[in-house]
Amino acid sequence: MRRRYVTYFTWMGDELITVPDFPAWVCDVCGRREYDPRALNHLSLLLSPNAGKPAGQTEAAPSVISRRTKKQVPPPGDVHQ
Repeated sequence: MRRRYVTYFTWMGDELITVPDFPAWVCDVCGRREYDPRALNHLSLLLSPNAGKPAGQTEAAPSVISRRTKKQVPPPGDVHQ
């Protein structure tokens, strides 16, 4: 097995997703591919429907904890207190 960069294909619902230059281990004899587990984990996080959203965020932006005061403060842009 040798480390190569290949095109990775996967389906998300009805859409085919392709990722060029994806790290994998490829057998020189039979061509079998084993995709790099760390890269698969990163890709899984990027393709997640919740990618880019804070954990547990709902429709209304939740209050956040200020690092300086350790008190709950409204999220930026929220005028209601």
